[in-house]
Amino acid sequence: MAQRVWLYVTTIAVGLWWSATSAGGAVAETHAEWPVNLWCWAVFARIYATTDRVERIEMVTVVALATPMELFFSEVWLIYEYQRDFMPLFVPAGHYFLFDLGRRGANQLRKRWAMPLLLPFVPLVAYGAWTGGDTSGVIMLVLVLGFTAWGPQPRLYATMAWVALAMELWGTYLGNWTWASSVPWTGLTAWNPPLLVGAFYCFGDLLVNLCVAKFQGERHAEVTA
Repeated sequence: MAQRVWLYVTTIAVGLWWSATSAGGAVAETHAEWPVNLWCWAVFARIYATTDRVERIEMVTVVALATPMELFFSEVWLIYEYQRDFMPLFVPAGHYFLFDLGRRGANQLRKRWAMPLLLPFVPLVAYGAWTGGDTSGVIMLVLVLGFTAWGPQPRLYATMAWVALAMELWGTYLGNWTWASSVPWTGLTAWNPPLLVGAFYCFGDLLVNLCVAKFQGERHAEVTA
């Protein structure tokens, strides 16, 4: 449904800008996140109230998984830091918007194009590794390729690699969050944002898929085109 796509794109693009810039300086810095928090959760609640049982399970699962993962990555592992130190309240709802946006994009993609869609990342990852600027990209590329080759929803993983990168580029450009140039505990380096940041989203999507399938008592199958 095109309306959902535009709703997600507009919410993510405008919401990140509003939060990062305090609406271009129009609102107080201390209150900048609250309109975005309220809008995102109102949209989330509206979708939840009007959709079917399966999507409701997906929505709850995404929030239940994404929230502790975000807190672990930003507060424990410290691989990135939010603009105002702690995770904004709109982030968990935003994860569902990005998940559903990626899924709707994936449904327009033929399954045989999933792996070729990732090929442009290969020379960029090689460049990051060669220069030393993003050595973590090699590992994350392998993960994304693995998810796409053997996961239950290859089109979704390939699409999310690009959708997540676009969102991350916008968010880091605005300063909503900043990725660490040296990845703690690993000795690896990363760009801001990492080129294959979509690997984290692919992993989350795989967990959502498995949890929903378990809850439904059946395999949450890939839709073929």
